[in-house]
Amino acid sequence: MTAAARDPGSRHEPYWVMVIDLQKCIGCDTCTVSCKAENRTPPGVSYNVVLEMELGEYPNTRRAYVPRPCMQCDSPPCAGVCPVGATYKGESGIVVIDDDQCIGCRYCIAACPYGARSFDFGENYDEMLGYTEVQAPEYGVDRGPRRRGETPIGTVRKCTFCLHRIHRGEEPACVETCIGDARYFGDLNDPNSVVAKLAASPRAFRLKEELGTQPRVIYLK
Repeated sequence: MTAAARDPGSRHEPYWVMVIDLQKCIGCDTCTVSCKAENRTPPGVSYNVVLEMELGEYPNTRRAYVPRPCMQCDSPPCAGVCPVGATYKGESGIVVIDDDQCIGCRYCIAACPYGARSFDFGENYDEMLGYTEVQAPEYGVDRGPRRRGETPIGTVRKCTFCLHRIHRGEEPACVETCIGDARYFGDLNDPNSVVAKLAASPRAFRLKEELGTQPRVIYLK
């Protein structure tokens, strides 16, 4: 199935997708840093990582980079294995986690074929004064300072396409800060949108399409 082959469904609701042009990605990790700053993730938790690989044979080699946020699957394996329904697709179509429901079993981490989920063990950046006093803006919930035994410590965390920013009419932080303009975000239901035109490109593909997860992250090779 090509990236453009799937019917995105109703044209009355936005079908949010992210398109990443691998030819433009320079592996600068700005997306990783801006994501951590925006979502204030603790040590060891990164929603956006950039996978690196070396192609070719010496002396004709080159570096290639594959940014990997959450794929926001339309058929998310993580939701299917959650025993308490804490992981689910929200009204926006984006896969979210109800921290108050999550019991920290980590079945979803094992089920995710993209390695896009992390467990919050409660680590803090001790050298950053006030870090524990600042709450991450996920889902618009102000939980106050991070404390042991209180969420989100002990629950699973993941990329949400910066859902709080989408609600404000803004792009995800990684898209806004991408130095190489390698990332695009928008409504696939809008045929005039940039993402719709890019998704129709013969360069478009999705990771692990054979699994039937139907990711909302589309790559351009």
